[in-house]
Amino acid sequence: MFAGSYCGSPPGLHEIAMRWNFDPALIAVLACGLALALRARNRLAASGVALLAVAFVSPLCAASVTLFSARSVHHLFLIAASLAFVMAVRDSGASNRIVRTLSGLHFPVGPATIAMTAVLWGWHVPALYDAALSNMLVYWVMQLSILATSFAFWHAVRRASAVGAVGGLLGGLVQMGFLGALLTFAARPFYLVHIVAAPSWGISALADQQLSGLIMWVGGMAPFAIGAAVIARKAWLLQDDIMPVAGIVRNPA
Repeated sequence: MFAGSYCGSPPGLHEIAMRWNFDPALIAVLACGLALALRARNRLAASGVALLAVAFVSPLCAASVTLFSARSVHHLFLIAASLAFVMAVRDSGASNRIVRTLSGLHFPVGPATIAMTAVLWGWHVPALYDAALSNMLVYWVMQLSILATSFAFWHAVRRASAVGAVGGLLGGLVQMGFLGALLTFAARPFYLVHIVAAPSWGISALADQQLSGLIMWVGGMAPFAIGAAVIARKAWLLQDDIMPVAGIVRNPA
């Protein structure tokens, strides 16, 4: 029942532009999500749904069956969508039960970072990765676990102190960098499906894997680095604003 790749067979380069995924169940879920976002006038939530649509409806879904580098881009879209949903929850207040429930969740930064890291690294174990691309149930466990742990991570960072948030972001940056480096400098390709399919696009499986590592290394580390820099700068500016006031209180002359 669940056997086979959710995004279909690996497409050739000549047919990729036509490989859109119009799975009725997926379209229904995305349409409901978009309707709720538009009804709430929440642009960030709508952006998150749009990112998921690119990941699962556009030809990127099919391309990720052929190229491991496309799979890395796909995973980055999931992480970006989870960030958009976290920001959407922050900006929407407590207007409905779902938002109130999500807003009330509390994830410590440390465990959230460990959980996200474990899930990302776990699904890059060759046996688990190959299973996800050959069984639709395993595939959706992979996608939903990445989305859920990424959401928990960003939510924990948003609610943490400046020190905790920067620490979590640096932890995310380091683990993404190590994973990217492992893929970039590996001496052989790891994933069977891409070993077979990648050459049809004129690229070796090893070169595709190295490109994937660079995408995760540079593209994957960027949001963590930018987030840490922004939070650290805000904390520094806040401290600069507080210190003169403290000085006036201590020296009331």
